[in-house]
Amino acid sequence: MTSQINPNNINGAYPVAGQDNNSQGFRDNFTNTSTNFQYAAQEITALQNSAVLNSQISGGANLTVQNNMLNSPLSNALVSNFAYVGVSLGTLTGTVNVNYASGHYQSVTTGGDITLAFSNWPISGQTGYVHLAVTVQSTAHTLTFPSAVSVNCTGIQGIVYPAGSSPVIEFAATGTYSFIFSTSDNGTTITVNQTNEELTPLNNSKETRTSGNISLSTTTTYFTNAGATTLNDGVEGQIKVLTQANAASMVVTVVDAGWKDMSPGTSGNITMATMGSGCTLQYTNSVWYCIGNNGATFS
Repeated sequence: MTSQINPNNINGAYPVAGQDNNSQGFRDNFTNTSTNFQYAAQEITALQNSAVLNSQISGGANLTVQNNMLNSPLSNALVSNFAYVGVSLGTLTGTVNVNYASGHYQSVTTGGDITLAFSNWPISGQTGYVHLAVTVQSTAHTLTFPSAVSVNCTGIQGIVYPAGSSPVIEFAATGTYSFIFSTSDNGTTITVNQTNEELTPLNNSKETRTSGNISLSTTTTYFTNAGATTLNDGVEGQIKVLTQANAASMVVTVVDAGWKDMSPGTSGNITMATMGSGCTLQYTNSVWYCIGNNGATFS
């Protein structure tokens, strides 16, 4: 706005030296000076209350309040060297509240099964997003999305849709998984993107094993000798390839075997005793099914 201060209404040539001067001129100058001081005080106060500052004004509001843009537009800006507020939610179990107003980057560590809840999204018509890093401490822990997370879920490894329930992610490996959530309708519909799919169990990877629990974070398990191993529950849609490199008997105990029972709870065995034998399994509906076989026997 244009300042109301008028420097031209002060007569700097008054009074005139060496002669009598009309007192009205004094009164006019004093009045105009006083008025300009009032305008100056009002405009400076308005600036102090409204300006965005890089340091505290003496006696002014705290910068977190002072620099609140109050949803005012900022356009045609060239921005560099800025950062997002990061919030560590800690190690939690149960409902985890992701408060959009707290910061664009938030992190949580699973202490057990967790269920996400979002709050304080921007108003409809404005798009807000939050990057959430989830550190999974145990493959027994699950992550449940609210039902509003309904866009772009397809393709997220380990996601399942229990009947009548919100989508749940089962993890094949421990580690940190990153998700970006966004919405433009105040959280009625939320889009999700998983940003680190290198942690998914379907990438090209293998392990060599002769005993113990078979890795769920690799695609292929390669046996080189006789022995006994165990295949625990995977994540929905997971593919697992088992191969035997030698003429030796490897027995794999599958905790939930689809060829024994369509419902989880019954184990079965796979035996590979000849060189080059192997099979391909897929984890579906909480049990492992054989979808390809070359010389392995199932019992």
